[in-house]
Amino acid sequence: MESWVLKAKNNRNNLQKVTHLRSLSPMSTLKEILTRRPVAATIRLTVPAGGARPAPPVGPALGQYRLNLMAFCKDFNARTQKYKPDTPMAVMITAFKDNTFEFTVKSPSVTWYLKKAAGIELGSSRPGHVVASTITLKHVYEIAKVKQSDPYCQYMSLESICKSIIGTANTMGIKVLKELD
Repeated sequence: MESWVLKAKNNRNNLQKVTHLRSLSPMSTLKEILTRRPVAATIRLTVPAGGARPAPPVGPALGQYRLNLMAFCKDFNARTQKYKPDTPMAVMITAFKDNTFEFTVKSPSVTWYLKKAAGIELGSSRPGHVVASTITLKHVYEIAKVKQSDPYCQYMSLESICKSIIGTANTMGIKVLKELD
């Protein structure tokens, strides 16, 4: 075989090794890869702000992975004290095999904010036909500013978040107006 063919094969093998390392996690350093802890589970919960107690739903969800319930409750309540009590907060808990955990708290759902802004308990039973309530673009903008701090929305533009909120409002039967009459 010619030497350039051997070089091409070696380069392809090296490239495959490098892409395998990169596929583990984007922009991970070798130290991060070697010190990564094995994950036992990822738990998703909806807990009221400032109201985490070691009772259901938090207790059984964390207890089956032998996590420290009181440490989670204290930390969660401290992180969510700026919100009004009983605001439903989405929490994603990563439980590791060594009985430790990390968690991220997301802001309340868009539907919860829309129902609060519109002053209704439920959306329309027939969206597109029956209007449940109306809100203004100012409400949508304020909700978008709050949602922009979410980890999944932080790189989205405010305009695209507003469009998504308007779409959610339409599916709930809430009409979005420029301004109220």
